[in-house]
Amino acid sequence: GELGIAQSVSFPLDMVYFHGNNKSAEEIELALKCHIGRIVVDNFHELKMLGEIAKETGDTPDILLRLSPGVDPHTHKHVATGVVDSKFGFPLFSGEEAVAQAMSAPNLNLVGLHFHLGSLIFEAEPYRESIEFILDFAAKMKQKYDFQLRELNIGGGFAIQYALDSPSPPISFYAEAIASKIISKCRELKLALPRLIVEPGRAIVGQAGVALYRVGVVKDIPGVRCYVSVDGGMADNLRPALYGSKYEAVVANKVSERGAGKVTIAGKFCESGDML
Repeated sequence: GELGIAQSVSFPLDMVYFHGNNKSAEEIELALKCHIGRIVVDNFHELKMLGEIAKETGDTPDILLRLSPGVDPHTHKHVATGVVDSKFGFPLFSGEEAVAQAMSAPNLNLVGLHFHLGSLIFEAEPYRESIEFILDFAAKMKQKYDFQLRELNIGGGFAIQYALDSPSPPISFYAEAIASKIISKCRELKLALPRLIVEPGRAIVGQAGVALYRVGVVKDIPGVRCYVSVDGGMADNLRPALYGSKYEAVVANKVSERGAGKVTIAGKFCESGDML
């Protein structure tokens, strides 16, 4: 998977953060063998398994606990990951038990907390609200367990523009809101400023390329619509079928020419919902 790709290009493994809601024992063993930077622990099952494997191998990995702050990021439900009802992370109400177990494990080094709210988030308030909850939690854990929040990873989710009618905020919009909230909240709680980690994957590369298809069959149904079928579809871009994502399309070899009309771009797979 991604760890193998990182190894193949000699990416510095001490900068790798290992995520996942269902890590296997084999994956954890590989992560320990590679001495990756951080393992982001997602649930109690993983926390126990990681502690046992690390004890067997003699490793003491640096870990973060992924928490679900229970904040609505105002995005599609299929890409909202920081709500209470999510397959990802510890709900805040079970976070204390996770901290207690992590800090009592002899072969685990708890260095920080992580949350990820979702994808395509156009507003700053969900980040600010989540930071409020997570730092309040960190302060409580410091008082009760002497937990030191050295790292705070706020995930990613910054929106990008897919369609002309939905411009996205600049990175500076998120940066100012997030940084100012962390600084003011840490000052209020008398916490040392943690190292801030951000994971803006899509926001970095999402607008740096295009998906290129070749037009095949053109099927015009008079009075209904015109279908233009291409040599790809939901196998390489599931987003439109899964949650109605919208894209802007152009004829790549005729970009400067004026459009002749409205068409529906259809994929080639055997599903009526395979529309791009």
